[in-house]
Amino acid sequence: MDTPTYIEQLQALFEKEDLIGLGREISTLRQSFEDYIIEEERKDQVLGLEAAEKGETYEPRDFKAEKSAFSELYQKVKDKRKAQLELKNAFESENLRLKKELIEKLRKVIESEENIGSAFSAQKEILEEWKKIGEIPREKRDDIQRDFSRLMELFFYNIKIYRELKDHDYKRNHQLKEDVIFKLKQLRTSQQNIRDIENTLKTLQDDWETIGPVKNEEWEELKNQYWEAVRSVYDKINAHYEEQRANLMENIQKKRAIIEELRGQLDGIDKIEKAKDWEAKTDFVLKAQENWKTIGFGPKKENEAVWAEFRQLCNSFFDAKKDFNRAADAVYKENANKKRELIQEAQAMQDSTEWKTTAEKIIQLQKKWKKIGNAGNRFENKLWAEFRAACDHFFNAKENHFAAQDASLVTNLEHKNNLITRLETLELPSEKQEALTQLREISNEFNGIGHVPMKDKNDVYNRFKKAMDSKYAALNLDEREKEMVLFKAKIETLHSSPDSQRQFRGERQELRKQIDLLQKEMMTLENNLQFFARSKGADSLKKEVEAKIARAGEKVKALQAKMKLIPNE
Repeated sequence: MDTPTYIEQLQALFEKEDLIGLGREISTLRQSFEDYIIEEERKDQVLGLEAAEKGETYEPRDFKAEKSAFSELYQKVKDKRKAQLELKNAFESENLRLKKELIEKLRKVIESEENIGSAFSAQKEILEEWKKIGEIPREKRDDIQRDFSRLMELFFYNIKIYRELKDHDYKRNHQLKEDVIFKLKQLRTSQQNIRDIENTLKTLQDDWETIGPVKNEEWEELKNQYWEAVRSVYDKINAHYEEQRANLMENIQKKRAIIEELRGQLDGIDKIEKAKDWEAKTDFVLKAQENWKTIGFGPKKENEAVWAEFRQLCNSFFDAKKDFNRAADAVYKENANKKRELIQEAQAMQDSTEWKTTAEKIIQLQKKWKKIGNAGNRFENKLWAEFRAACDHFFNAKENHFAAQDASLVTNLEHKNNLITRLETLELPSEKQEALTQLREISNEFNGIGHVPMKDKNDVYNRFKKAMDSKYAALNLDEREKEMVLFKAKIETLHSSPDSQRQFRGERQELRKQIDLLQKEMMTLENNLQFFARSKGADSLKKEVEAKIARAGEKVKALQAKMKLIPNE
């Protein structure tokens, strides 16, 4: 519900003619509006924090106009209701005075009137006037009604009237009181809203009090039935408000549980040193905020207290993360500058023909590069590409130079072809582990033979890879084991590739791409679970989504295990 809707509802209440009975509805609407403003301010603050975290500019939303518009209209409603209450109190005070006068008049009739007809006529007149008088102050109603009822009963028991008339009135009053009791019992099981039930109960109690007496021998039973029915209706009303209170407190308990879980997760965040650990904590905090949104309001005072506590926890976390990122950026900047210096050195040597000396120097540069540390997502890949290009430029030139001079390359080619022929005709042992060992030994032997002529190296490598893939595929392995063994074999075979480093990078990039896709899929599925939590009858769908998340998690672990098998460049 947005702000205009709250104001429209309040305007609708203001336009009602009678606001006296709408006090609770007015207060509830005001509390709902205040809760809505608090929630919107929280959302706006979160958006501001997220924008600050991204380094973006965010203009905070101003709620003053909305608050002012609601507050002015709310004051008008209060003033109108106050005026109605004052008028109602004035009427009730006047009605109280009139009823007191009737009580004194009835008392005089009982004490001094000796003529039965005149006394009965006066009593009837007093009763009719009494019924016509409207409401009196509630705190006086019971006492006044009790005095009037006592005098009425005293009148009927003390004034001698004709038995036939007395019996008729007793029977009529008995029936009227039974009708009131019947309506009270119906009210006990009524599906009306609680406010209507309260108003009906008040009316029935007023009706009961204005009904004349019944026979003495019938009065106690009727009175007990009446009060039993009244108490049962009050029990229904009280149970409703208790249930409402319990639901609100249950929401508070759920929110406190989120706070405690969040506090446990954020304990010790000052000791976190890795960016990925900060991101994991960030995901947890954002998920906690999403869960918070799914929980309804609690009692206003408690709701404000838990929200302040939750907001403080989130703010303290994002402040700490901001401090960490600021320090990490400084480290990344320093590392980037160091790597730029190494790039300049490598580029200065990339055209050198002093093969041995320059190769040693470039290898030392590569070792320094690895020790420097990450330069951050913004610079790392670009800097590495420049550095790698300079190194590859030199080593490719060196390789081409020596390949043209090395007569042993032809011999190496012959040895590798003979080994491949032996591999192609090899009968593997039936024992799986022994077969894997034998294939690994052949792979090591192939890698140890050395370089072959440039024109033949791709063909001999592809032939060797095809033979190794065929042998591994023939092993009796289960799917997961087979997948991991074949991947290991693939990595071992890539060592013999003419451009192994490039292929290793390609394998690593492909695995990262698959992991990213799976993690995004898991995040989407986890978000979907929050909708199922609010839907009735969604257990089967929820379990299916949870199973998909679990399967995706297992795939991520398997891909991460493969990543560890790829040698560092």
